Amino acid sequence: MGSALTGVVKRYPLATFVILAYLFSWWPYLAYNRGITVGLIGFGPFLAALVVLSITGGRAAVNALLRQMVRWRVGVQWYVVALGLPVLLAGMAAYLNVRFGAPAPSAAQWGQWPSILPVFLLMLFVPGIGGAWEEPGWRGYAQNRLERGRSRLWALLPLWAMIVVWHLPLFLTRPIEWADVFNMVGAVVVFNWLYHHTGKTVLLVMIIHAMNNAASGEFFSPMFTGVYSAQLSWLRVLTWGVAALIVLIAYWKWWTAGVDAETPVPAALTGQAMGPD
Repeated sequence: MGSALTGVVKRYPLATFVILAYLFSWWPYLAYNRGITVGLIGFGPFLAALVVLSITGGRAAVNALLRQMVRWRVGVQWYVVALGLPVLLAGMAAYLNVRFGAPAPSAAQWGQWPSILPVFLLMLFVPGIGGAWEEPGWRGYAQNRLERGRSRLWALLPLWAMIVVWHLPLFLTRPIEWADVFNMVGAVVVFNWLYHHTGKTVLLVMIIHAMNNAASGEFFSPMFTGVYSAQLSWLRVLTWGVAALIVLIAYWKWWTAGVDAETPVPAALTGQAMGPD
C-alpha cells in the first residue's frame, strides 16, 4: 500500500501537492465549521511541499527548499521592494478611498503605525500567523513545477487558481472580501517576479507577503468600515493591478520567453545571482 501511494505521488507530484495543501490547511474549517468562524492553517502549502519533495527528491530536495527560505544575501534594492511596495500600495489605496468619499482616518488611527513592525515580524517568523508561510509551497515548489514547459506568463494562471481556491474558506466566512480574488492576480505577478529576480529566494517573497498582511490587513484596513471597507478592497485591486501591469510591460520579453525544464525544486542555490534566471 505504501509503495503504491509513493508511486502515485511520484507520478502526480503537483496534483498531490495541491490536494495536500488544501487538506493540511482546511481541516479546522472542515472539522469545526458549524456556525463557528475558523481560519486556515497558513503553513499547509509548506507542509505539502515538504511531503511531496521528501518522496520525489529525498533529503536533497527538501534541503534545497529550506535553503531558499534562509537565503538573505540579495541586493538591498530587493529588500526595499519587499518591505516598501506593500506599504506604498496599501497607502495609495487608503488615500484614494478618502478621495472617493470615505471618512479620513483619525490621528489616533494614524498613531498606530509603529505597530506595523512587530506585526510584520510576528507574521514572518511564526508559522500559521498571516500568509508568509504559504510561500515555500506556492513559490518554492508549485511555481517551479508550473513553469516547466511553459512561459512564466502562462504559469501565472494555474498558480493564481490554486491560491484562490486555497483561500475559499476565508471567502465563505468573509474574513476577506471577494475582491481579493482579483487582487491576487496582481500579487501573483509581483511575487513571481520578485522570486525570480532575487535568484529564486523564497525568503524575499515571505517578507513581501508578511509586510502586505501587516500593512494592509492590520493597519490600513481597520481604518474603514462598511461600504468604505469594501471600496478599499477594490482600490487595492487597482493599486496592485497597476504595479503588476508595470512589471508585465517592463519585463514582457522575459515573461513570454520559454523556460527550460527544471527539477521540481531547483538545485541548491549558491552564489549571489541577482538577475532573472
